[in-house]
Amino acid sequence: MSTLKIYNTLSRRKEDFEPINPPHVGMYVCGPTVYGDAHLGHSRPAITFDIVFRYLKYLGFKVRYVRNITDVGHLENDADFGDDKIGKKARLEQLEPMEVVQYYTNRYHRDMDMLNVKRPSIEPHASGHIIEQMDMVQKIISSGFAYERNGSVYFDVSRYASQFPYGELSGRKHEELLENTRELAGQEEKDDSADFALWKKASPEHIMRWPSGWSDGFPGWHMECSAMSKKYLGDRFDIHGGGMDLIFPHHESEIAQSKAANKGEEPVKYWMHNNMITINGQKMGKSLGNYITIEDLFSGNNTVLEKAYSPMNIRFFMLQAHYRSPLDFSNAALQAAEKGFQKLMTAVVTLQKLTPSDKSSFSVDELIEKSFEALNDDFNTPILIAQLFDGVRLINSTNDGKETITAEDLAKLQKFFNEVVFEILGLLPEEKENEQNDALLDGVMKTVLEIRQQAKQNKDWPTADFIRNELTKLHIKITDTKEGAVWSVEE
Repeated sequence: MSTLKIYNTLSRRKEDFEPINPPHVGMYVCGPTVYGDAHLGHSRPAITFDIVFRYLKYLGFKVRYVRNITDVGHLENDADFGDDKIGKKARLEQLEPMEVVQYYTNRYHRDMDMLNVKRPSIEPHASGHIIEQMDMVQKIISSGFAYERNGSVYFDVSRYASQFPYGELSGRKHEELLENTRELAGQEEKDDSADFALWKKASPEHIMRWPSGWSDGFPGWHMECSAMSKKYLGDRFDIHGGGMDLIFPHHESEIAQSKAANKGEEPVKYWMHNNMITINGQKMGKSLGNYITIEDLFSGNNTVLEKAYSPMNIRFFMLQAHYRSPLDFSNAALQAAEKGFQKLMTAVVTLQKLTPSDKSSFSVDELIEKSFEALNDDFNTPILIAQLFDGVRLINSTNDGKETITAEDLAKLQKFFNEVVFEILGLLPEEKENEQNDALLDGVMKTVLEIRQQAKQNKDWPTADFIRNELTKLHIKITDTKEGAVWSVEE
C-alpha cells in the first residue's frame, strides 16, 4: 500500500505522514461556538476530520482526537471588541450563558450523530480551562511577548515578528498587516493594531468573567485552543485542523502564542484546512437569505430547499468533493448525490448475493489498490468514490452474468466494500439511516412540544393553539397528560 500523504498548509505541499510518536497520533480540530444551531458550513469540517479520524484508526494508529467547544471569549468582531456571542444570546433570551451553551451543544451533538460523525476522544470546553489559559498568558508575559494594559493583556506581534516568522501559516507579512489594519474603536490601548488579546478586562455588562492578577475578565478567543491542545496533546502534536476561514487570525495567533510560551518550538507538525461551502455560487449568510441549518436540511423547512434530504445523502454529497476544494450546494447537486448514494447502497446489497465462479474476469486487487491510493493521496474521497463506482459497475455486470468472480475474490471484494463504505467513509445502510430519521423526528417533536408548553406557561394561548392546529394538519395528534404532552401520528 502507498504511503499516506497529507497536504500541510504550513509547508504548502503534500508530505508523507510520519507521526511524532508512532503509533500514537494527536489531532486537534477547532469545534463550534455554541450560540446557535449548526449550519451547513459546520458539517464540512466535522465530516472532513471524521474521515481523517476514521482512516488513521483503520491504518492502525492510536488516535487521540480533541475537538473543543467554544463557550467563552469569541467576540462578535475578531479584532478583540464587541460583545461575547454567547453572552449576547444569553441576555437576549434571559438565560444563564451556560444554559445557552448546553442547549446548543446538545443540538450540535444531535446533528453530528445524525451525520454519523464520530464523537472525539476529548471534547474540552473553553470555560473549563480558564486556569490553563491564565498560566499560558503568564508564560507569554514572562517570555517578553505580551504586555498588560488597563487590565487587559495583549500579544506583542512586533516583538514576536522580530524573532520569528509571523504570518508563516497564512503568508501574511507583519508590515502588510500594519498598512492594511485600520484603527478601530476600543483598540486604543494596544501598542500595535495587529496585536491581539490574550486576556480581556470585562466591561460592567459582561456576564462571563473570572478573577485574575490582571483584572476580572476572560481569555482571548485564540488562547483557548493553544492552552487546551497543549494540555491534552502536549507542546507539539501531529495534526491541527479546521476551516480555511480560521487560518488567519485564529490559527496564526495560535502558532505565535504557543511558540512564545514554548521557546520557539513549532506546536503542530501538519496543519490541515477544509475549504468553504457556497450556495448556488454565493457565500452562505443570514443577510443573503440562503442560510441553512443542518436541521433545515433534514426537515426541508427552508425556502432554499426543494425537499428534505437524509443525513447520508448530505454526507455522501460532501464526500464527492475533495476537502480542500470549494463545494457549491444546490438542490440539483444534492439530488444527484441522492441517486448516487442509492445506487451505491443497492450494489452493496447485490454484492452479498453474487454467485462465485471458477475464475475472475476482472482484477479485484487492482480496484482495491487504486482505491487506497486515492485515500493515501491526502484523503481524496472523490477519486475513491469514482473507484467505488467502477466496482459498482463490475458488481452489476457480474450479477447480470457479463463478468465472473471467484469465491476468494468475492470475499475480498465484500470485505473491501464493507470497510471502505461503512467504516472509513462512515456511510450507513438505509435501514440504519431510517432508524436515525425516527430519532431525529422524536427530537424535533420534543422541541416543538417544549415551545408549546412554554407558550402555555406564559398564557400565550394563540401560539399554543397555532402549534396544535398546524400539527393536526400534518396528521400529528397532541395529547396532554399529567406527565406532559405526547404526540402520535394518525393514520
